[in-house]
Amino acid sequence: MADQTFPPQAQAHQPGREAEMQPRPASAMETWQPSGKLAGKVALVTGGDSGIGRAVAIGFAKEGADVAILYLDETEDAQDTRRRIEAEGRRCLAVAGDIGDPGFCQQAVKRAVERLGRLDILVNNAAEQHVCEDFAEIPVEQVERTFRTNILGMMWMTKAALPHLLEGSAIINTTSITAYKGNPTLIDYASTKGAIVAFTRSLSAALEKRKIRVNGVAPGPIWTPLIPASFDADRTAQHGSGAPMERAGQPDEVAPSYIFLASAADSSYMSGQVLHPNGGSVVNG
Repeated sequence: MADQTFPPQAQAHQPGREAEMQPRPASAMETWQPSGKLAGKVALVTGGDSGIGRAVAIGFAKEGADVAILYLDETEDAQDTRRRIEAEGRRCLAVAGDIGDPGFCQQAVKRAVERLGRLDILVNNAAEQHVCEDFAEIPVEQVERTFRTNILGMMWMTKAALPHLLEGSAIINTTSITAYKGNPTLIDYASTKGAIVAFTRSLSAALEKRKIRVNGVAPGPIWTPLIPASFDADRTAQHGSGAPMERAGQPDEVAPSYIFLASAADSSYMSGQVLHPNGGSVVNG
């Protein structure tokens, strides 16, 4: 993919809408060549309406899985994702709600299991971020909201899903390059992403005896609705230009990491690990 900048754009609401982005992200996995890696499996993907979550959900469907997607209120994006999953001949359940609410997490998992029959793969992907130039001025409510969505919601979803996950199941958590490099204007967001790394490693150790693998993915700058919903138009236009590859990645370039980690045949000897599709940044850790 060529070096690129994007047309200046911003969205005044979060989470953002993929339908409003120009250009639209590459998130339909159109060039993916499936091989039945997830045949007969059922996956639940939070934030599955757009961006990375959409590409993961569609990729899972192409590999033979039925998929439940959770989203906050981006109905148009969610229904588009559902149509694409069903076009692959797979079943899809789309559920709207706030994963920061433990009750919603319980009900969403219950609905997914009732509708799709089981649960084999949990992808904790939903997140939000808000720019703050001066940490001394960061609103308490923003910090609490970011932690509630990004890490507490991940814990509530996992807690709700665990009774349904059997030996061979997989949990995949979305962290971020900011967990390793930090970000001076996204301190609360980066902190939640660091917590996700620790959560992934700790949960992996806790579930070893149950033979449930827990891994993470730490994307770098990816062209998703979170970008115009977080930054001003000028910064959005230059998104990803600072990466070693001098461009933003696309969701379709990230989703294969999740497919790999979801497949017991491919990643049976991996747990407690984090993959780094980030455009060439070496972060270690």
